[in-house]
Amino acid sequence: MTDSPLEKKPRTGPETRPAVKDAEASAVSVRASDADRDRIADILREALAEGRLDAEEHSERVDAVYRAKTRAELEPLVRDLPVGPEQRQGAAEPRPAPYAEQRPLPPESEPHGAYSKDNLVAIFSGSTRKGRFRVPAKINALACFGGIEIDLTDAVFERQHLQINATAVFGGIEIRVPENVTLRQKGAGIFGGFDVHTAESEDPDAPVVLVEGAAVFGGVEAKPKIGKRLRDLRDRWRKEL
Repeated sequence: MTDSPLEKKPRTGPETRPAVKDAEASAVSVRASDADRDRIADILREALAEGRLDAEEHSERVDAVYRAKTRAELEPLVRDLPVGPEQRQGAAEPRPAPYAEQRPLPPESEPHGAYSKDNLVAIFSGSTRKGRFRVPAKINALACFGGIEIDLTDAVFERQHLQINATAVFGGIEIRVPENVTLRQKGAGIFGGFDVHTAESEDPDAPVVLVEGAAVFGGVEAKPKIGKRLRDLRDRWRKEL
């Protein structure tokens, strides 16, 4: 009696399906980095400026960005939005400094960690960052029906470039810097004011503060504080670090 062709024969090769599922699960559970969150926040900011998101949608999504723990939680927030070439590159490598012609700081002045940042969020409230603190590489500020004050006049600059992402939605963000630093802007007012008093320092080693973002039915203001100056940067770092 011969075996029926319908009878199941034992498998001779390895089962690959569970391995595929494990790989997919692993990819979904990858923890999100600060650079991952900033990449998504940049896409949302562009969408707000282009009118693809209204102020309420933008506020909700940005709040979700900074609460996200994994990459799987981030991607749905921009799934319905176009992504530019810069964001497609992902966050595998940090983006170059916005002004490459500036000379880098001495190696001993670099802070611990290659990508330090602060997040300031004021929703129907207020948030303040001032006094003596170490300035990170980036500050993300979101004011929605609230106000944020960023005072850098007594801060310790550990690197030359500081990027401030300022988004004001029915709120206000006020930024003060020492009068001998370089202040630049890359932002827009949408039924609001984005007012940055740009200035170029005579010292090529002075900090460069770039303020970018958007003001939607709100205001962003950045300007030097008269009478507040940083001493020589290198001497200050050697004494304080």
